Amino acid sequence: MGPTIDELTIADPPEAWRDAGFDVDGDSFAVGSVVVRLAGPDDGRGIVGCRMRDVAVEGADGVSASGIDGLPVTLSDSPPRDAVEHVHPNGVQTLDHLVAFTPSLERTVQALEQAGLDLRRIREEPTPGGAPRQAFFRLAEVILEVVEVPPGSREERNPDAPSRFWGLAFGVDDLDRCAAYLGDRMGEPRDAVQPGRRIATLRREAGLSPGIAFMTPAPART
Repeated sequence: MGPTIDELTIADPPEAWRDAGFDVDGDSFAVGSVVVRLAGPDDGRGIVGCRMRDVAVEGADGVSASGIDGLPVTLSDSPPRDAVEHVHPNGVQTLDHLVAFTPSLERTVQALEQAGLDLRRIREEPTPGGAPRQAFFRLAEVILEVVEVPPGSREERNPDAPSRFWGLAFGVDDLDRCAAYLGDRMGEPRDAVQPGRRIATLRREAGLSPGIAFMTPAPART
């Protein structure tokens, strides 16, 4: 099956995610087959941990016990779990993308491949935000999207800077209903990079430290 995500740790208080429409139980919630654990701001900012199954975090160039090319990935020995069929109050049903930024796409892709992840493709087209290229890895139902940072950014000015997790894109069936639920905390829905899909981002005023987006499902293949 290859590497899969067991658990993500985010340095946010549970109350902030509950207010954004997620069914938080204690300090965590499930989306699809992934558990999201909310550790609170004392643990840092943003996505501070990612436990993966069947990944090599030791013994290869660019891979160490503390992560993969700067990404805070650790090995999980938990068995794969079935995806939870649950709709959160904001309409979220799945975790669609886990997004990472890197100043060197080649370096990060090589480290991820050495750790056992399967590179699906590299998109050689700029994003609306100006990132020149992206690489995509499949982790069960989740896509790991590695974005080469735009020219002029902090990471781009330092090519030796580590890669970092940036944010999450959640899947919703009805983006307009999600936008109505979140109100002025969500930006205007627009066409996504992926054909046939729409996307909207959560504004920072919502109080969540990672970048957060909501996406409609991929159109059915005919």
